[in-house]
Amino acid sequence: MGWYNAADWAVILAYLAGVVAFGLWFGRDQRTTRDYFLGSKNTPWWSIGMSIVAAETSALTIIGVPAMAYGKGGNLGFIQMIIGYVIARILLAIVLVPHYFRREIYSPYQLFGDAFGNTVRQTSAVFFLIMETLAAGVRVYVACIPLQLMLNFSVLQSIMVFVGLSLLYTTFGGVKAVIWTDAVQFVLFLLGGIFTLFYVPTLIPGGWSSAWAEASAAGKLDWFEPLFSWRPPFNIWMGIIGGTVQVMSSHGAEQLIVQRVLACKTVAEGRKALTLSAVIILPLFLMFLMAGAWMWVYYQHYPLAIPLPETRPGIKANDFIYPIFITTAVPHVLKGFLIVAILSAAMSSVSSALTSLASVSTMDLFKTWRRKSTAVLSDEYFLRFSRWSTVGWALALTGIAYASRTAPQVLNAAFQLRGLTSGALLGGLIAAVWMRKLQPQAVILGMVASFAVMASIAWKTEVFWPWFTVIGTTTMLSAAILANRLITPRGTASAPPRP
Repeated sequence: MGWYNAADWAVILAYLAGVVAFGLWFGRDQRTTRDYFLGSKNTPWWSIGMSIVAAETSALTIIGVPAMAYGKGGNLGFIQMIIGYVIARILLAIVLVPHYFRREIYSPYQLFGDAFGNTVRQTSAVFFLIMETLAAGVRVYVACIPLQLMLNFSVLQSIMVFVGLSLLYTTFGGVKAVIWTDAVQFVLFLLGGIFTLFYVPTLIPGGWSSAWAEASAAGKLDWFEPLFSWRPPFNIWMGIIGGTVQVMSSHGAEQLIVQRVLACKTVAEGRKALTLSAVIILPLFLMFLMAGAWMWVYYQHYPLAIPLPETRPGIKANDFIYPIFITTAVPHVLKGFLIVAILSAAMSSVSSALTSLASVSTMDLFKTWRRKSTAVLSDEYFLRFSRWSTVGWALALTGIAYASRTAPQVLNAAFQLRGLTSGALLGGLIAAVWMRKLQPQAVILGMVASFAVMASIAWKTEVFWPWFTVIGTTTMLSAAILANRLITPRGTASAPPRP
């Protein structure tokens, strides 16, 4: 705690109080599930675009990405993945967004239900809930790294700080509060990244030219790898193929991001929001990668004021490098603002997960189940359930985050967990939009087969996570088509059931 003075703490505490109050203020008029989960469809597209980036980058970007460039053999190679991320957003904006606005829906899984009935809708919803709970729990744990360094909190105490504060404004404010706080948090960690990018070279003897020359000579600025491989390191094929398909799933078939697009007023605004995120995402990741390269040069000239901890389950030593730099090499007050940048990224990941999990569990599972009841239930009833489900998911994230401290590699673990079901969900979405003649049983069998194959690949092979969604989607569609041929008698046309 001796590294921080009263001014730093004033900045940090003012941010924590301010962002909670800001979120509660924007969520003050939540009266229906439409308000709670779609933000009444009156949120500006540009704030939604910034919210999309905040939701997907979070603390994994601020902590993990600079560490990727800083570490032994590290460079800018991850930027090849971002090329695919940009391509996917453009494709989604053109091809898929119009399907979201044919009628008012709360999640992409309603498209599954329209095509194949409620059983497929609920199956896809369960797949998302399992995947997002696990992946979000890992993201919450990553966010605890700087808190542990700052305050010497225990893992559980750090988790409870993030989840508790995020829960406060998410429970009462719904998606509108989440989107607006995400937009503010995005600006904060963007400014933190810009400051780091331009500040570190000023500390290096010889300035910018020397920093560039040393980083280049060490291979830290290398980014292009043309050779195809299923294993690390990143290569251009992983980016163009793997990255594109991965984001087609995360931004097209997973509620965490799709919920934001659904909060737009029109197709045109949904497209603008996705396009804005496409414009932002590449320079944002490049900035944090470059910051990691600069920090490597800096620490060739100066010793670490705080030694890197030994690698242990859940945390790689290099994951501490950016928090250590902030703590020991940045002037007071500015130090407080950079810690706020990390805190803002962490809180955006928590609130985004909570609202998406509550939305799917309420609208795709609980509400469809309660429709079978003879009792007439008001929208206020479902709104109350939505808020209680948000609390329930916060408890689940706390448990998963605490358990994820045993994961050997935090960043890869988060992507691997998402990859277990991302192919099943993307394959299901493709089927729902363009292959509606498949039988519901075939779609479910395809999704289950995809999950089984991906679980086996994740734990028993060395296939790198950028390929997970490609393999999972291919498996899902292949298995569904094969199952459909076995289920449907030859010469009989299969028609989709009415939802």
